[in-house]
Amino acid sequence: MYFNGAGRQRGHVLLIAGDGAARRRTVHLAPSANLAALAMVPASVLLGSELPTDTVCLDGVRDPNTVLARLRTAAATPGPLLLYLSGRLTADRRGRGLHLALAGTTQAAVRYTALPWEWLGGELRSRPAGLTTVLLDLAADKQAWPLLQEYGSLPAFPCAEVYGVVCPPGFAAGDGTVSGYTRHWIDQLRRSPVRPADVQLHALAAGAAGLPPGALVLPTARELGMRPGPLRSQPQPPQPDPQAPAPHGWQDADGPAGPAVPGHDQGPASDPGGAAGGDPRPYIHALAMEGRHPEAAALARAWEEHVRQTCGFSSPQAVQWAEIRADLARMAGDFPLATELWIGACRARLAGQGATDPEVHAAAAGALYCWTQLKDRAPAAESGPELVALLCALPTLDPRHLRLAQARLEALRAPGLPRAVPI
Repeated sequence: MYFNGAGRQRGHVLLIAGDGAARRRTVHLAPSANLAALAMVPASVLLGSELPTDTVCLDGVRDPNTVLARLRTAAATPGPLLLYLSGRLTADRRGRGLHLALAGTTQAAVRYTALPWEWLGGELRSRPAGLTTVLLDLAADKQAWPLLQEYGSLPAFPCAEVYGVVCPPGFAAGDGTVSGYTRHWIDQLRRSPVRPADVQLHALAAGAAGLPPGALVLPTARELGMRPGPLRSQPQPPQPDPQAPAPHGWQDADGPAGPAVPGHDQGPASDPGGAAGGDPRPYIHALAMEGRHPEAAALARAWEEHVRQTCGFSSPQAVQWAEIRADLARMAGDFPLATELWIGACRARLAGQGATDPEVHAAAAGALYCWTQLKDRAPAAESGPELVALLCALPTLDPRHLRLAQARLEALRAPGLPRAVPI
């Protein structure tokens, strides 16, 4: 969500901390700590708007009707709205309805002491489309988790973009401090020279939060693939390193910017590997060029996973993201990972496109280049045979590539070679 405007419009930020999640006297989620950290971020940055903004923090509230009144006021604002919810998600045993537990909520009185999830959707239903963002950092208890698994997601909020995570019971999301998801969301807002789009903030935060297996990430891959509308455009990144092989995924019609879809020189406005919602690749590349390699890698992994689930694990779109990750690993100096990813991408392209396809040859050249950068004998010797076998399967490839790989592999196998080997 990003807005600039004038006149009488106002924005609104409503931050709600529900009951914490604890088990055996260990705090697994501390909503108050999350709220305090978010409250330190300027409202204009949280909201992505220069409009005058009202900010309300609700922490320690016990009466659901008090929360409802604040929610109703926030929903009535004519401008953009950010609603943040952190706490324990629970369920009413009798009606099987989801609730946000508030301070003092007991399992025997969920219906009277917790905030019904349906109230949230009811208040946001009348909001204009495109003006509402809901950010969630929740932990489900043993009553709510089976319902979430049954639903496959949280009940949707009409006319709102929803981003967040729900951790399963017993997982320590923050050990009593700011949880990983909220912390990384805040870090990205503070460190990025230009505010990223919410979907990019979400992908980075979810990728770096250390979520447990089975955690619910919203939007799900299916929901994200159904979402229309472009992301807010990002600044064009600097030119990539000219010394390395130029992977076809990082070029556009106007020169190097972000990775375009292989075989389609339409620029970064094109669909990112089949994923709806705009193109995050220029932003990813800019992060890598700034030296922020872990963030770039985390965002690329998140998009690769989305494309795999929506288009298939062996789809051309998924292979493209594997190649992007390979080049990010090269830029970070992680040549073992880069070699592994390039080999995998080349094999996938070979299976689908044939041995004479230029994209197959480009992936093979990327794998060979990164393999020759391995200075340590053990990883070079380990991946060498697979690389040589792959090159042998490409009869129309420049024969010098195969000769180089075979000669180096033979040298690696020679007895008495030192641990560090020459390129």
